[in-house]
Amino acid sequence: MKIFKFGGASVKDADAFRNLAHIVQEHGGNKRLLIVVSAMGKTTNALELVFNEAYQSLDYSQSLRTLHLYHTDITRELFSGKDHQVHAQLEHLFEQLQNSLHEIKQISDYDQAYDQIVSYGELLSSTILHYYLQQQNLKNQLVDSKKYILTDNSWREAKVDWAWTERMIKRDLPALLEKQLIVTQGFLGGTNNGYTTTLGREGSDFSAAIFAYCLEAEAMYIWKDVEGLLNADPKHFENTVRYPEISYQETIEMAYYGATVIHPKTIKPLANKLIPLYVKSFLNPAGEGTKICDCKFEIIAPAFIRKEHQCLISFSAKDFTFITEKNLGTIFNALSELRIKINMMQNSAISFSICTDVNQDRLQQLLLTLQDTFTIHYNTELTLTTIKNYNSSDIAKIIQGKEILLEQRTRTTFQVVSR
Repeated sequence: MKIFKFGGASVKDADAFRNLAHIVQEHGGNKRLLIVVSAMGKTTNALELVFNEAYQSLDYSQSLRTLHLYHTDITRELFSGKDHQVHAQLEHLFEQLQNSLHEIKQISDYDQAYDQIVSYGELLSSTILHYYLQQQNLKNQLVDSKKYILTDNSWREAKVDWAWTERMIKRDLPALLEKQLIVTQGFLGGTNNGYTTTLGREGSDFSAAIFAYCLEAEAMYIWKDVEGLLNADPKHFENTVRYPEISYQETIEMAYYGATVIHPKTIKPLANKLIPLYVKSFLNPAGEGTKICDCKFEIIAPAFIRKEHQCLISFSAKDFTFITEKNLGTIFNALSELRIKINMMQNSAISFSICTDVNQDRLQQLLLTLQDTFTIHYNTELTLTTIKNYNSSDIAKIIQGKEILLEQRTRTTFQVVSR
């Protein structure tokens, strides 16, 4: 039993779909393989634009038309004949999307409404992939992941009900996989009252790990546009190296600090059942890639992780007292309620500072919540750089020419907030 996960770049155009089918034929076989697919190309961003225009009662028709044309152009190139069933299914999904856009103002919760609209990206891509694989004589069944991954209603970052999810997946899917492939959506879950939820941006990796865990898969494969798990993003760092093999623990830490190749929640369910994760290139499927597993190395190449669009927030008590455990409890409670994640934090006698992703709405809510108790200062559009397994020369290169606002180091990890 294997799980393949394909991201948006793997299905961005007709040639990408053809390449995906070739990978499945050469490396996946015709059964005992479950395929998790993301929205095509930049569809999630396009749906966010459509959603925001509709939610603000603006004219979203042009944005929706562009999105519609993108999908129909690809299906026309992939499928011969205007009568192919995929065209009708695609039109049906866009009609449903149009109806959902008309109704979103009835949902008062912005994040809940967001999930109902943005989820269409994966529904569209999985439908096209299902029919295309059929056309390539790869028998498969399209499965609705929303019916199998049960979550709570923490919109945009839903929490999985593992017991129910595992029971449902084990009940239905193993028998299907003995006969054919399964195609399903990443990123999506569902509540017990029929609403769609999402698992967080880039959550398709996590979806694949959920299916791998529940099916006790032999292995999970993530197909990317890179040769494997690199020690740095080549867009920002020179002389990057690929990890041929790396431990679950190292990967979890890298993901926590912001490495974008693996979703932060992906590793834990795989590690719990010792399921190896292979990061492979869809541009070079025969390449070695990276194996993430239960292993240990004394020496490992330093990892450089860069997170942009960061906000540094500092809290000081208005009565000039020390920052106490009670103060910290108040701050952490507010951060938890607003779902603001801390990427780095530092405490001194009279102040407490955190670095987090920029979200202006949540930042303003945080200021309103805590302004009576604390004096709050903040800076936005900063960069957080983390080096795991650093040495002094690595640090010197990172901080050269930068204005440093905050830094800290442990025995293995160095972090700096700069602009």
